Amino acid sequence: MDKIIVGRTEKIKINGFDVVARMDSGATRSSIDLKLASKLKLGPVVKTVKVISSHGKQSRPVVEAEVEIRNKKIKTSFNVTDRKDMKYSVLIGRNVLNKGFLIDPSKDENSNS
Repeated sequence: MDKIIVGRTEKIKINGFDVVARMDSGATRSSIDLKLASKLKLGPVVKTVKVISSHGKQSRPVVEAEVEIRNKKIKTSFNVTDRKDMKYSVLIGRNVLNKGFLIDPSKDENSNS
């Protein structure tokens, strides 16, 4: 299977809404900011997961959404958290990246290749 090359950041769509996301192979799961999830009317909460982050251990709600990256659509789950102090409101983790994506750090959302 050929891998789709993505940059460290990518313009993606979540349920048809355009957003720039951070690609993070160090993150097990994808996450989305609480306010953005609310704006996109994501829900219902399908489960709650325990997450260990730089902020310590937390329980986070999980919602499902369709994400489109470089024209590939994937139905996946996002944990919901307050990302207001983060540069990107969406982080794409290995639960999406392992579905055929490879990160090339020399690329970003502005590259055309």
